[in-house]
Amino acid sequence: MTRLIAACAALFAVAALGGCGSSGSGGSTTSASTTTATTTTTAAAKPVVVSIVVENGAPKGGIVRATVNKGDHVVLVVKSDVADEIHLHGYDKKVNVAAGGTARLPFVANIPGRFEAELESRSVQIADLTVQ
Repeated sequence: MTRLIAACAALFAVAALGGCGSSGSGGSTTSASTTTATTTTTAAAKPVVVSIVVENGAPKGGIVRATVNKGDHVVLVVKSDVADEIHLHGYDKKVNVAAGGTARLPFVANIPGRFEAELESRSVQIADLTVQ
């Protein structure tokens, strides 16, 4: 752990000195910005979140419709006032949600098509998901 901290400190020191020595050219500053942007872009690869609120055993405002791209990392987030199993058909992904609780159902959208999510024991559709 000490080596890692020392290595990071050395890296920051080199970057700082490189920026100071090239204030006229701007070349090193651009490289540092590019590195930062690349790191930020990599860290910004967040999943697509599809939020669903269930009230009185049905989706609030009607069935939630969402379209995602093939290959997207997706998370269905279901806040429910009833206990049930959330089932994403076609992917056969399931998760239980407690009454008054929130459940997360993560998956990679690698199968193109149209899929429904439902409250399984109630047979109530809560979402219609299209993967293109």
